[in-house]
Amino acid sequence: MEAPIAPPPFDRYGPDEPASPVVVSVPHASRDYPAAMQALLTVPVARLSALEDRYIDAVATQLVGQETMFVARRARGWIDLNRSPARDRDPHVDTGVDPRAFAAQASDKVRSGIGLIPRRAGGADNMWRRKLSDAEVRARIDGDHAPYHAALAAALTAAHVRFGIALLLDLHSMPPLPGVTPAQVVLGNRHGHSCAGVFTDIAAAIVRDAGLRVAINHPYAGGHILAAHARPRAGIHALQLEIDRALYLDERFDQPGDGVAATAAWVRALIDALADAMLALPHRIAAE
Repeated sequence: MEAPIAPPPFDRYGPDEPASPVVVSVPHASRDYPAAMQALLTVPVARLSALEDRYIDAVATQLVGQETMFVARRARGWIDLNRSPARDRDPHVDTGVDPRAFAAQASDKVRSGIGLIPRRAGGADNMWRRKLSDAEVRARIDGDHAPYHAALAAALTAAHVRFGIALLLDLHSMPPLPGVTPAQVVLGNRHGHSCAGVFTDIAAAIVRDAGLRVAINHPYAGGHILAAHARPRAGIHALQLEIDRALYLDERFDQPGDGVAATAAWVRALIDALADAMLALPHRIAAE
């Protein structure tokens, strides 16, 4: 008897064939913490909510339209889909990393404890009772990280084939930023390397039209998802969207609040504006 095929580690929305040049990624919203993971934690699982883009999936599922959308099923504490499996493994967490290589090439994110497998959460310097084996980490990469990225790549390729251009919108949320009048939305384009400037301008205009303050690339410029999939010179663009959780969560920042519908409405308008621009000017934009 053949072994059953495991379900994909994400929920996919949208038609089978691309109907929009926009593809939406929601990599950090999951609240699924496998029992095998919970047994290894040094902190209560409830404290790992700080790693989540808390209930941004409640916004995402309200704005589902004709574009392809992927919402990850595994929590960020299990594996971070926005980190590189080649460069962001932490020797404090897993035994498959050569500490000498880590010392030479580790990113600031990994050094601060939020690498491919996060180390710091819930007030603990190390949230794991023991190091994970190389086999355990590779199982998470093969079972969750790789399929998610393969699905994104396939959707972007399909959209590009049909429309001659595609854009990945990577949807995240952030805690309120400090300052007197801090940005409520941050658009990240890896400092101009992941998409044409016109797309960032269009998105920023929609945010301002919604009465919200917007910043570009500060303090979030985009991570591995944008780096892995953006090829703007080839017509595949990528933009990260960070939304202040105060806009859509309750006062405790714990459950969806009254702002979910309003947030979904302006994000929907942003997606539509980006799609319209791509369909109107694909050749000029792709060549920038």
